Amino acid sequence: MIWGFIQNQMLGMKWLNELIGKILTVVGLDVNSRLGGSIQFFIYDVLKITVLLCFLIYVISYIQSYFPPERSKKIMGKFKGVSANCIAALLGTVTPFCSCSSIPLFIGFTSAGLPLGVTFSFLISSPMVDLGSLILLMSIFGTKVAVVYVIFGLVIAVVGGTFIEKMHLENYVEDFIRNAVDIDSPTLTQKERLEHAKDQVVSTFKKVFPYILVGVGIGALIHNWIPEVWVESILGSNNPFGVILATLIGIPMYADIFGTIPIAEALLAKGAQLGTILSFMMAVTTLSLPSLIMLRKAIKPKLLGIFIAICAIGIIVVGYVFNGLQNFLI
Repeated sequence: MIWGFIQNQMLGMKWLNELIGKILTVVGLDVNSRLGGSIQFFIYDVLKITVLLCFLIYVISYIQSYFPPERSKKIMGKFKGVSANCIAALLGTVTPFCSCSSIPLFIGFTSAGLPLGVTFSFLISSPMVDLGSLILLMSIFGTKVAVVYVIFGLVIAVVGGTFIEKMHLENYVEDFIRNAVDIDSPTLTQKERLEHAKDQVVSTFKKVFPYILVGVGIGALIHNWIPEVWVESILGSNNPFGVILATLIGIPMYADIFGTIPIAEALLAKGAQLGTILSFMMAVTTLSLPSLIMLRKAIKPKLLGIFIAICAIGIIVVGYVFNGLQNFLI
């Protein structure tokens, strides 16, 4: 009962949804109508995600201040083989939220001479799996889904990085990165860490908020205007290619976990399969077109293609596994 209260009222903020519904009813809107329901969904999700966003960014940025690139490199440098990939994937969980933000750190790690597979494990896990995604997924889909999502995301990162390491693709990293000089940053004081966390809240919020509005807007449209039978026919259990389709649709898009969750929430309510939805989220956050363009500046086309293929295959496999476990998880 206690955990149910935490999940529904603190993380899910169901009380806020009820409050907004009452306010809209007072001003004359029928929340059971399409228009009223869409407005309620939009206001509720924007406020909920914004509150969680600011809180999580502050906490995670504070934690991240203890893991600057030079310290992370020292930590990862102590490990070898698959264990190094595991550490890199775990460190990716305390980095910024979008794939574009992770690429400069990937470049820094690679420039410092860390094994290429280790840096790719970090690059895959950083946007796909973070502490923010764990909390947000718990608020929408429940604890089981959130935990399994994070585990599978880390598995993709470790397996993908290990595979790249075994292929010995170091020559497909651009020369300016391999020849870069590493520079240490100064140790932060406690006051500077708190200031850093506050700055990250402001900076990330400005960057992310437009995508939250777009994501919630799309979610409200799906939730109240698109017939359920349409979603079920395309992304439901009757379409065996739903996972592949969702992954391919997600790759050219650009958003982070906060922009994709309201869309996922609406799709689930309309009958889309869980694995199909999570494949879409993983593809958007990990293989967005802007991040791939940025990554192309750091690595050559062959390595970029292998990276995309590994992530896409991993996401599709995970999607089908989630679909098979849906009855157990929800």
